[in-house]
Amino acid sequence: MRRIYKKIAVVLIIVASSCELYLAGDIIAFSMINRTPQSDVAIVLGAAVWKNTPSPVFEERIKHAIALYRQGIVAKLLFTGGVGNGKQYAESEVARNYALKRGVNSSDILIETVSKTTLQNLLEAQRLLKSHALHSAILISDPLHMSRAMVMAEDIGLSVASSPTSTSRYRTLRTQAMFLLREMYFYQQYLFTGA
Repeated sequence: MRRIYKKIAVVLIIVASSCELYLAGDIIAFSMINRTPQSDVAIVLGAAVWKNTPSPVFEERIKHAIALYRQGIVAKLLFTGGVGNGKQYAESEVARNYALKRGVNSSDILIETVSKTTLQNLLEAQRLLKSHALHSAILISDPLHMSRAMVMAEDIGLSVASSPTSTSRYRTLRTQAMFLLREMYFYQQYLFTGA
């Protein structure tokens, strides 16, 4: 019986390892897909803020959206993200202020201030798209975050093009590996729980 249990354990370990490697490969492969078709709006997924300024990670997402706006690829920017724990300002408010200081017209900015997670970011963005009659969108986040975000968008029926930031703050191998492990955890959590 011990031999049978050992063989079963080895098979389970191999299967689990293969699934993890497949997931990691999928996340990495998807991080390289960048589509920027002419669209009504760029949706920027929220990230941390430091007092009243975006964190370096969030700043890169905002800059990417502003670049698409300046190039005329999108007509509007939609910033997502509510007030984080212990924070004074909503992520989307900080992003809006950042964009305004860089010449984006206030009438071209939409925000929502209630979401706390990626899925909530997307649901709130979807609500705003409907209420403002916007039909096409580009989704912006960090490269390694895009696979999970796009799966979530598809699951809620939100049709978006993937445009990861080309200037992610996760540049070193160590920070990319840590971000990848984090994404693998949250991706699997979403697959199993839907949240």
